[in-house]
This record gives sequence, structure tokens and C-alpha cells, in this order.
Amino acid sequence: MTLKDEDGQPPVQRQGTSAESADSAEGGEEVYDVVFVGSGGGLVGAYVAASRGLRTLVLEKTDRVGGTVAYSGGGVWFPGSAPLRRAGIDDDTASARAYLRGIVADPSRERLQDAYLKAGPQLIDELEQNEWFQSFVYGPVPDYFASRPGGTTEGRTIFPSDLPAERLGTRAELVRDSLYTERWWDAEPGQNLGGGRALIGRALGAFLDTGNGTLKLNTALQSLVVEDGKVVGVDAVSEGNSVRFRARRGVILAAGGFERDRELREKHQPAAHGGQWSNGAPGNTGDALKAGIAIGADTDLLDEAWYVPGLVQPDGLPFFHTGTRGGIWVNGDGERFVNETRPYDQAGHEIARLHTSTGVRHAPCYWILDQRQIDRDSFGGAPGQPVQEEWFTSGALRKAETLEEVAKLVDVPVEALRQTIERYNRFALSGVDEDFHRGESAWDQMFHYTIGFPAGPNYPMQPTPDWPNSLLMPLDTPPYYVATVALSDIGTKGGLKTDEQARVLRPDGSAIPGLYASGNTAAPMSGRVYPGAGTPIGSSMVFAYLAVLDLLSASA
Repeated sequence: MTLKDEDGQPPVQRQGTSAESADSAEGGEEVYDVVFVGSGGGLVGAYVAASRGLRTLVLEKTDRVGGTVAYSGGGVWFPGSAPLRRAGIDDDTASARAYLRGIVADPSRERLQDAYLKAGPQLIDELEQNEWFQSFVYGPVPDYFASRPGGTTEGRTIFPSDLPAERLGTRAELVRDSLYTERWWDAEPGQNLGGGRALIGRALGAFLDTGNGTLKLNTALQSLVVEDGKVVGVDAVSEGNSVRFRARRGVILAAGGFERDRELREKHQPAAHGGQWSNGAPGNTGDALKAGIAIGADTDLLDEAWYVPGLVQPDGLPFFHTGTRGGIWVNGDGERFVNETRPYDQAGHEIARLHTSTGVRHAPCYWILDQRQIDRDSFGGAPGQPVQEEWFTSGALRKAETLEEVAKLVDVPVEALRQTIERYNRFALSGVDEDFHRGESAWDQMFHYTIGFPAGPNYPMQPTPDWPNSLLMPLDTPPYYVATVALSDIGTKGGLKTDEQARVLRPDGSAIPGLYASGNTAAPMSGRVYPGAGTPIGSSMVFAYLAVLDLLSASA
């Protein structure tokens, strides 16, 4: 059935029935110029295609658009872009190029990096010409390796402005909720869309308003259609019905990673958790990756993920943890092992590395706090609020009167734990973390405030200068509290190998005609590192954009 909004907005199809904007072909096939698989950051690319007059189809496996992007803060890492200049940030792509070269240190990705840096500002300039995308704003989130050559403490991340729900009309209901809302809250009708939901809502409105865009929900990719060596469409399943969609110009795979596929994770990722503890969207089971592999596509970095620490919640599942203001994390030996406020991807990778290489349990590890910390920052809620009882009744937060009790709770040697805490307390008194330098980097220093991420004009912060280093408050005021920090992720990172036009490559380096990939469906230009807030979403947008430009030029 085709749904038409009561306010006269363009159609959205919940099932895979014939679209008004498609041409019919023999056998009931539908024919489009471009078929996009996935509706996260690639939805921006779909708008670019539709705005150029291409009949564009977006297939979404679930009942709502946005994928993991809708869970995010919506930031995109675009060095040298106009929103940075408007904010008075002196930045250019040359310094960003030096930064990427240094931290990625992989010549095979340099052409991808150059394409990303060149296209990012161009894409933002184009988007901001459309009223749906006006306007992006700068948010001061430091580069994650800000001290490296070319890095900046000011950061290069921009964010979409909040989107009033009434502007989208009934289409607002099609945008996936934030992860927090999806897990714990009933969304209130008419609320403004913020963060990643604002980015997706804006892209959806712009895409459908072109008059050339069709969105099909509840429609899952099964395989790619190949004729004479060229990808010419996709076979999909919608509500149990097999359907074929032909693409005159090309197919763009932008369906996220394979974080929710246990078999693939266990095959490629020794530190993986099978997907059940991922913060990725539930539909991300690697369908696009598998379809590409089935027709001979090359892959890269399948052992990688955007690993993050995950604070286990009362529902038993972890939630993406951005940074720690107090207390310590200990491993199975009762020892600290990382700067607990380190950028999340780096902290997550350190958990994964140590867990698989040392023989000591690091996944999960345990977060130990005391009453002084709880009094200052609370737990699981805003500072000053009491800890909600469900944290205790569920066992997600446990209380102990002595360190001996803490050691029993987490099954670590009590003397090792005592020595770890005594050493940490000496650092707290001096204000210098001699082991892991917590509180010294530009990223860490955001968490000296009551609200740490994302920082910026929309997130007012108040300093808490109660100790020489407010991220190193002594751990010496019983009772003690113990929470669990699991290895989680915000998606897998490896995928199909692509070139700088986002064309999917075979193992011999040749491009598969008619097939493109972006976002977490493709192996990233940033390799094994995370340069700055918004790199994954930025990559999804940029390479979908470049794919559209290439398929247009190829058929010119």
C-alpha cells in the first residue's frame, strides 16, 4: 500500500508495492535511475540524486528511517566547511590532511582521505542551498588526537540544527527515535527532532520534496542483480513478497555494518560480543556486505568496529559511554588499565586489545565509585538527582561498605584493589594521573564540567573545581558503588573495499560496474582510527554524494 500524508506530502510506501514514481517493466519489476539500500547517512546522497532529477528509490529494511545515525548526536567531521568559517574557526583541509596522514598512517587510504576532504565542504555548501538543511552549526568538540600534527583543540565537527516536528508533519513518525527513547521512553508526539534525528528528518523532507524520491519501508535486500558483469538492480523481500527493483544508473549500498550478525562477528572479530551488546541499529545484520561479497567484491578491515565502552543499564544491556568524571575502572586483576575519560573509540579499542592479548579479563571491567562521587555527580541521571532505585534492584549498580566487599563483588584480589585505589588517591591529591594522564587532553577537559558531551553553545556547562583535577577526585568515602562497563560499539567498521568515487572494487582492484558503497557498508577512509566526532556519519554522507556524482558522469 502507498501512504499519502494527509497534509499532501509525497508518498511513503510501507511495503514493496509498485511506486508512482517508478517505470513498470516486464514481469512487474519497478525501474528507477538509482537504488539506495539503507536510510542512514546515505539518505543525504539519495537527496542529491533526486535533486538532480534522477528517479531515486531508498529501501529501508525496518519500519523507520535513520539507522544508527538517528541514535547519534548528528555531528559530521568536515574540515574547512562553511559552518566552521561562520563560527570564526580558522581551519583548512591542508592541516586536516596532515592530521589524517599522521594518525591513520596508511598510504592505501590517502586517495580516499583526499576525496573526503575535498567533497565534505562542497557537500555542505550544496545542502545549505536547500531550506531543509539550513543551517549546520559548529560544535566545539576537539579532534580525538588533538595534540598530533594538524589536530585541533577546537575541533572540526558541525551539527544540524534542531528540526520542529511540525515541519515534517506526519513524516516525523517515520524517523527512528533516539536510542535512549527507543529503549526506555515513550516518545512524546510533536517533540522537536534533535541530533541525528534532525539530520535524518531534514534529509527525508528534502528527499521526498524533490518529487523524484520514493521510500520503501519494511523492504530487505536479498541479492544484487548482475547482467553482463554490471549491477543493474536488487532483489528484495517486502512483507514476505519477492520484488525486483532495476537501477538504470547504479545501486548504492549504504545499509550500515554487520554489528547485529553473530556469525560474521564471531568469524572476523575475536573481541566481539556477538552483536547483542552493540549500540548499532537493530537492522544492521550485514545484508549489503553479504550481497557484495556474493558477486565478488573485495573487503577490508572486517576485524574492526567503532568500539566504545558500554555502561550496563538496569535493563541488562550497555549504553554508549562517552567519558568518566570520577572513580576508576579495574580489570580482572583489580588494576586500572586505561584513562577512563579517553575518547570513547580509543577506550573501547584498549578494552578489546587487552581482553584478547593479556589473558586478563577486561570485558567486562568494573567502575568503582564512592559516596563523594555520587553526591557530586549522581549516577544515571542529572547531577543532584538521587540515584533511581532500579539501578540497585536490577543489580546494575551495587553498593558495598568496604573494599573487601567490593573485591568480592567483582571477583578481584582485595590487596591488588587496595593498592590500585591507594595509588589513584595519591594522584587525586596531586592532580596528576601519572599512569594514564586523565584530565590532561582537550577531550578530557570537556568533562571537568557538569555536562561534557557534546560541548557547545546549546550545552551550558558549569565548572566544578573542587580538587586540583576535578576528574581525579579521591576514592575514599564509603559506601562504595560498583557498575559494569562492557565492550560495546556503535557499529562495525570494516566492509566492502571502495575507491575514491565510492565504486566497489574486486580483489584485483577493478571496479564492479554499477555498484557503490558508503558508510559502514564500506571500509573507512580513516582506517583503524577515529579522527574526530562525526567521522562515520560524514563518511556515509560524502561517499554517497561522490557515488551519485560518479554515476552521473559515467552515463553523461
